[in-house]
Amino acid sequence: MRNIMITGATSGFGEAIALTMSKQVCRLILTGRREERLMALAQQITTTTHTKVLPLVFDVRDNVACEKAIQSIPEEFKPIDVLVNNAGLAVELDPVHKGALEDWERMIDTNIKGLLYVTRLVAPQMVERHSGHIINMGSTASHEVYMGGGIYCATKHAVLALSKAMRTDFLPYGIKVTMIAPGAAETEFSNVRFHGNQERADKVYEGYDPLVAQDIADIVEFVLSRPPHVCLNEVIVTPTAQFNGVINRSK
Repeated sequence: MRNIMITGATSGFGEAIALTMSKQVCRLILTGRREERLMALAQQITTTTHTKVLPLVFDVRDNVACEKAIQSIPEEFKPIDVLVNNAGLAVELDPVHKGALEDWERMIDTNIKGLLYVTRLVAPQMVERHSGHIINMGSTASHEVYMGGGIYCATKHAVLALSKAMRTDFLPYGIKVTMIAPGAAETEFSNVRFHGNQERADKVYEGYDPLVAQDIADIVEFVLSRPPHVCLNEVIVTPTAQFNGVINRSK
């Protein structure tokens, strides 16, 4: 039975991944900042499946909180076999000469430093066992840059570089590393980006069928179902209406 840790599990991709994997034979360690949502998700899973859930409330931007939470994991949920570094966000669409430093820091601290903090705490046990799988949530923005998204794209370029570095570093230990790179997906992503302005968020998805969270959860499930000798290094997935940053809004 695998122990699977998912960061950013209170909404979007993380929530969908948790619900999907709860139907498998596993134990789930779910993390997030919003305690009420996290506890509700844990309750939903334990009520509807046989999966045991350990909810951990902390912010991945806080290294001390990360360390305290991961050290608190009981033996029943050890070792961590799979780490899904899902926590991440975008904030606003400002050009570099107008960007707010607090927005930049929020993205950098969550998307890059948060991923590193958690991985640094979990990876050593995988190295010791010569076994494990790390899934990093990248983006098509890991490969492209779009107007107003420079800092977000830079953070996701960093996720791609870090995923390649991890794959290289962990190669002698048989640890798999996969980066999943979704394109436009209708989750809370745009609502968060625009500080809760739902009208602006809705316009992002007008005129085409975007991805939904379940699409990514299905991919994670497939990635984790591959045999030990197979590692999917990167999966790039977009809506049919999107390619290379261009979206066909003719629907």
